[in-house]
Amino acid sequence: MGLTSDVVLALAVGSAVALFAGTVWLWPRLARRGWRAVGGRIGLLLATQVALFASVGLAANQSFGFYASWADLFGQEDDLGVVVDHAGGGGVKVLENGRVPGAPGLRPETNGRVQKVALAGRSTGLTVPAYVYLPPEYFQPRYRTHTFPAAVVLSGYPGTARSLVDKLNFPRTARELAADGRMEPMILVMLRPTVAPPRDTECVDVPGGPQAETFFAKDLPAAVEGHYRVDGKPGRWGVIGDSTGGYCALKFAMHHPDVYGAGAGLSPYYDALTDATTGDLFQGDESVRDRADLWWCLENLPAPETSLLVTSSKSGESNYKDTLKFIDRVKAAPPTRISSIILESGGHNFNTWRREIPAALEWLSGRLTEA
Repeated sequence: MGLTSDVVLALAVGSAVALFAGTVWLWPRLARRGWRAVGGRIGLLLATQVALFASVGLAANQSFGFYASWADLFGQEDDLGVVVDHAGGGGVKVLENGRVPGAPGLRPETNGRVQKVALAGRSTGLTVPAYVYLPPEYFQPRYRTHTFPAAVVLSGYPGTARSLVDKLNFPRTARELAADGRMEPMILVMLRPTVAPPRDTECVDVPGGPQAETFFAKDLPAAVEGHYRVDGKPGRWGVIGDSTGGYCALKFAMHHPDVYGAGAGLSPYYDALTDATTGDLFQGDESVRDRADLWWCLENLPAPETSLLVTSSKSGESNYKDTLKFIDRVKAAPPTRISSIILESGGHNFNTWRREIPAALEWLSGRLTEA
């Protein structure tokens, strides 16, 4: 049974409840002196606490998508990692075909399709796992020569790409919005922002290390456009992400407006974090450090012709004041355009982002249609 299985969570909760009830029932028998009674009390309390913490941890992982499997949790992940291809190849390798969660049937021409893929970067030599959502129109005969806009969808760190499909419901939401005429049918490329797991690269071209920004700005669009019917015109790519993915989305749209016509950051921050998970991202190079600081970019670089969306909430989000400040800074720096979603309350979690995603996707589609 997988780490994210509802059965595992139910077993953990059931064990915690049973151990709590057992502790209450057996406590009078163990309320005496002697090593057996003391050992029994300690054992029951310890087992109950372990079951309780396991239940809370599993529930949190279900909500936030920190780890996708037991191997991922214990650092023994055997899924695709970083591959250096010295032959310089690039492209998309389809690993699995799957259905769109929540869709009423299996036919791709009516429900769309989600593919698990490996994206190989020609210039960086990186190979990164991802999921690609293809809308129903992609498989319909009348659209056989049609090219579609595309959006990169980024999780937070240490989130999983699968959580974008199953927990944040990007494919299902995009399918429903298009069916309602609220957005253009769009291809979604869903993945984690790090290209060198378990390291958090903060989407930076690390000197002497993983070239994360180049992968997203150059390799990923080239690989996808070489395999799918994606509209390669300037401005027909968008990018959206939450938390770390939100910071990266804003950075890509600001740094590469010729590629990304719009970028949406859900609960983003505005400067690269550095801690034990990132290591030394800048290697003493001040130009790399400055480039990763969106405040510095607004003050010192020409304003890009792109559209940005930021989200926060008045209660529950730590980025609220910074987000208002960022909005004011961008408003004073045309031709960059800025929009926002500000909720009255909402934490840094999946529940909040699910409330923002429909409006954010509709906004993103509108900006790409204008391109």
